[in-house]
Amino acid sequence: MLKVALTGGIGSGKSVAGDFFEDLGAVVIDADQLARAVVERGTEGFDELVSAFGDEILTNGLLDRAKLAEIVFADKQKLLRLEGIIHPRVLQAFEEIVEASPLNSVIIYQIPILVEKAAKDRFDYVITVTAPLEVRIARLKARGMKSYEIDARLKAQASDSERSDIADSVFENSGDLDTLLRQVENIYEDVLLPRAEAKMA
Repeated sequence: MLKVALTGGIGSGKSVAGDFFEDLGAVVIDADQLARAVVERGTEGFDELVSAFGDEILTNGLLDRAKLAEIVFADKQKLLRLEGIIHPRVLQAFEEIVEASPLNSVIIYQIPILVEKAAKDRFDYVITVTAPLEVRIARLKARGMKSYEIDARLKAQASDSERSDIADSVFENSGDLDTLLRQVENIYEDVLLPRAEAKMA
């Protein structure tokens, strides 16, 4: 089993790269999806969030992620508190999926805050997806994000150079999906599959 971290800043295209890896047969786990699942209504994580941040993060009894994001990205201490609630639960969920996966799997973990959490050593290989800042901002605006929301997210994340410094491979994703797909295919077939097989031997 080979554990690969797939990281990149918001709007870089790591989710698209993750989809390509999944099409090739990798087990792809999305940290953001796990983070949503562990605080769904009815979970301990949900109860702890409401206890920590109050009813203002709820709309019609459900977690309003936009309101929560607005609160935590404006206050570093509140962001740290949120991470303290979510991250241990996400790590546990990740480990459960890994344990249930075949021993010869290539596990691709989409994790936006690999650098910020100094989590590189938990993985056998690190891939960073980069894109020009103006391209990333345009993608985020196309998703409906406001300029101030984008600003706050970018300031809370590591820089592209910091992510590239810890990477074993860097994918450039300026918008040509065929180019990104070729990068994914090459690394999967030439590097990741052979390493997974070598670990099995």
